[in-house]
Amino acid sequence: MSDAPDSMIPYDEIVQEALRAVVGRVLGQVAAGGGMLPGMHHFYITFKTGAPGVDIPQRLRERFPDEMTIVLQNKFWDLKVEEDRFSVGLSFNQIPSMLHIPFSAITAFVDPAVDFGLQFQAVVDDEVEPVDAAENDSPEQGDDSTVERSDDGSNVVTVDFGKKK
Repeated sequence: MSDAPDSMIPYDEIVQEALRAVVGRVLGQVAAGGGMLPGMHHFYITFKTGAPGVDIPQRLRERFPDEMTIVLQNKFWDLKVEEDRFSVGLSFNQIPSMLHIPFSAITAFVDPAVDFGLQFQAVVDDEVEPVDAAENDSPEQGDDSTVERSDDGSNVVTVDFGKKK
């Protein structure tokens, strides 16, 4: 443990907010481009379903009471990005659904096409629980749609300042 004094400046919150802004900017560029992902880019976005401001259908909240991961690849629509949130249409078991997700609820953002990822501190609770992929409908489910995070120098950025409790 470090004997560093407690900071009066909330650096961890500032960095988390800045990194979540990266997600907003990327999604904003996709939305501004007509909702088409360039090249082979596709996104895995994990978020806390119980976080303030998250608006998802009740059946999804019941299936994923803590956290869920969505995939933006081939079948999504009406991507809209605001300063503090985004909304997107996805299909789950062939049932169309609109999801409204504040950036503050996001815990991970991955673009496997370029081996890029960001991980964020949880916003609802500090307990780490396994998360199941949401399995939103996508014609290309298979080996190409898996995400492997490794410690081999890939572009995954994890920020954890280890808040004192």
